Amino acid sequence: MRKTLYTVLAAALLTACGGSGHLIQDQQTRQSVESNIASRSSWLPEMPADATPEEKEGLQFLYAYMLVSDVADYAPELYLSNVRSSLQARAEMPWGQTVPNDLFLHYVLPVRINNENLDTSRVTFYNELKDRVKGLSMADAILEVNHWCHEKVVYSPSDGRTMSPSACVRNAQGRCGEESTFTVAALRAVGIPARQVYTPRWAHTDDNHAWVEAWADGKWYYFGACEPEPVLNMGWFDGPSKRGMLMHTKVFGNYIGDEEVISQTPLYTEINVTHNYAPVATATIVVKDSTGAPVPGARLDFGIYNYAEFYPAVRKTADANGTTTMTAGLGDMLVWATDGTRFGYKKLSFGQQDTLTIMLNHCGGTGEAYTVDFDIVPPVEGKTANSVTPEQRAANNVRMAQEDSIRNAYIASWMSKADAFALAEKLGADTTKVWNVIATSRGNWAAIAQFLTDAAAAGQLDVAFDLLDVVAPKDLQDTPAAVLTDHLTGAAPYKDRPWFKEYILNPRVGTELLVPYRAAMADEPAEIEAIIAKAKAVQLADSLNPSRIPMSAIGVQRLNMGDKAGRDRYFIAMARSKGIPARYEPVTGRLQYYDLSAADGAQAWVNVDFDGELAALAAARVPRGTLMINYTPTKNNDDPKYYSHFTVAKLKDGRYSTIELSNPDVDMGAAGALSAIFTRPVELEVGDYMLVSGTRMANGTVLSQVQFFSVEEGKQTTLDMTMREDDHSVQVIGTMNPEARFVPKGASEPQSILATTGRGYFVLALLEAKKEPTNHAMRDIAALKSELEQWNRGLVFLFASEDQLAAFDPAEFGSLPNTITYGVDQDGSVSAMLKQSLELTNMNDLPVFVVADTFGRVVFVSQGYRIGMGEQMMKIINSL
Repeated sequence: MRKTLYTVLAAALLTACGGSGHLIQDQQTRQSVESNIASRSSWLPEMPADATPEEKEGLQFLYAYMLVSDVADYAPELYLSNVRSSLQARAEMPWGQTVPNDLFLHYVLPVRINNENLDTSRVTFYNELKDRVKGLSMADAILEVNHWCHEKVVYSPSDGRTMSPSACVRNAQGRCGEESTFTVAALRAVGIPARQVYTPRWAHTDDNHAWVEAWADGKWYYFGACEPEPVLNMGWFDGPSKRGMLMHTKVFGNYIGDEEVISQTPLYTEINVTHNYAPVATATIVVKDSTGAPVPGARLDFGIYNYAEFYPAVRKTADANGTTTMTAGLGDMLVWATDGTRFGYKKLSFGQQDTLTIMLNHCGGTGEAYTVDFDIVPPVEGKTANSVTPEQRAANNVRMAQEDSIRNAYIASWMSKADAFALAEKLGADTTKVWNVIATSRGNWAAIAQFLTDAAAAGQLDVAFDLLDVVAPKDLQDTPAAVLTDHLTGAAPYKDRPWFKEYILNPRVGTELLVPYRAAMADEPAEIEAIIAKAKAVQLADSLNPSRIPMSAIGVQRLNMGDKAGRDRYFIAMARSKGIPARYEPVTGRLQYYDLSAADGAQAWVNVDFDGELAALAAARVPRGTLMINYTPTKNNDDPKYYSHFTVAKLKDGRYSTIELSNPDVDMGAAGALSAIFTRPVELEVGDYMLVSGTRMANGTVLSQVQFFSVEEGKQTTLDMTMREDDHSVQVIGTMNPEARFVPKGASEPQSILATTGRGYFVLALLEAKKEPTNHAMRDIAALKSELEQWNRGLVFLFASEDQLAAFDPAEFGSLPNTITYGVDQDGSVSAMLKQSLELTNMNDLPVFVVADTFGRVVFVSQGYRIGMGEQMMKIINSL
């Protein structure tokens, strides 16, 4: 008889009385685990035979709340190794027995942190860290772990797939989501409760961010992942976080704590932690129908204006009285309510309104056309405490420099350009091509070199380069050679078929981790009809993957179960493994295969309709009309961009959802410009739509306009879009000393800012090399190269030391304006002057950008992290 997890649980966990002697001590938690395991008993794996009773309870806790994708894609042995490592840390670390049981279960034991690829990194991390934190307090251990993380990984932007912690270490880099996931994994490895905190959208700027909280001696502390500070509760995002409307974290399982629960799913608990960072207020929202009666079960979206849409940061359901509450930072949200048909909306200013009543007085299909203006005000900037002494800062800087050198020494051990050229000559390959893939592969260079060597030996080097070209750059950084070889050897026989490179050879479908699925598909059917039938037979379980973690084709094959995206991925994998091109159609996103059986000239892409949705659409014959948006350029915005300045959303079931609009015939970012999208009327399905536009002011306020309109069959709807502006938004906000002196790069003597820039307006910036906020700002500046050069005023960019200036590489940001003068604020006098004259509270919060004139009159100041800073600064410049 199969000894499943449920069988073991029934025999051991449920027969115990109380929590004594058991890993899961709380009775309510034990009952939740029992219930979840029982409902999953038919598809959970067998319990590893060598697991101890305590280890079995740890596995039971994990499997009770695990995503179906994690059950399918990772073996029980992976989870058992992590459980064992967690129990070892609890037994050996001095704080192990002081961590409450519920915190251990929810914040130490779980392997998954967000949407990363899983691994057994905590075993390795524990062995590296246990002696390093030995004898330290929990708080000091947290700081020490973060120093170790900085030694291993530094910030670098990348695509949305989240690498495993081990892969981040191997590549010595990660974006903020990867850095925070890696740091949480490292802290959990030594038994310290940790969680990833993130803001889904900032209110004052268009972006989001993630960082870390760790628990020590009864309190949660925050810090920037891989960005060690001398003390806890400190990070470059101090300022932005005080302007946050919502910051939250997802906790594995059914967590019962003392923090506000935003939402509860069967697999995780979402907690509101905004109060840890910013002043907050709670508001009660009441939803009523047109007669004034409450609407039980009404659905509410709390929208933060970001990327030119009201992003639904939180979704809630009203109670039997049509009421719910929400706690957020002291700024504005747009609250949307619907019963699925009727809808209503209002702006909610937290801290100013305790109660908000929304009437469901709108409905689709009525042809309503009207415009509403909203001034969306974010929370104000708050003061940040600077509790670090100059001595602490200096000591921390020394440590960070040492850690940089350790990481750089590791990076220097990777294959050099000369060695890559030698490899290319040995393989008979193009030297530049080999070096490009080796350089991109970073710490995974040995796997890529081995793959190329094996491919050359098999006479398949041309196909190998096609494979490396069609996958994502990140795939080169964490894909083993064996996985690439599986796809090369499995696909090469079909290289003369149509769409070979894009849709047969290419192993990638979305953002999933690449796996060797071709060999696994050897026994699957080869005819397209049978492939479709096999995929259609997959048991759908979308509710078991609420986080939408990509499930591999092998995982779906193993369980014959998955969400719709996993089923589609399984179909594509089977088809491509048999030499049949398959894809998601780039524009519509519909699942398709290329009909190779048709006669020459008749071959075409064919839609796959697993759920009958396309057939229903065809039967219904969805009528279409067109939309044209006109815009008159202004001094501040001559060509608005989609997702920067405007979006279009379609009404469905009482909610508007943003649609994708771009012009695929136009290169790069220009495809999203209004002038490119609406070179001619755009065809849209008939229905109700909403055009959202917004102008973000220097202080973060958005002047938004919402136009509601309809698209009718066979007719053109024409709109005039307005980018609202405030003629009084530019004003003198402070003064500075334009005669302040600095040392220009390459010079030996200091000179004044004014002597450098000449008369008129200028830009002064204080920067910090190799830090994420400065990197973001410099990318903004690079994007505005032509505008700033046309402005033809001086830009003075200063660093705190010669070492900082030397560490800054302008080439990392492409082409920067030629009007920049780099230099060093050698004695800190410029920084001190700005702090005093502009009343800046924390000069460690960099970068600082100032626009001022000959007389020292300041018209723009930006401090710290602010996506879109360059554009906001340019608006001020264009208004001067």
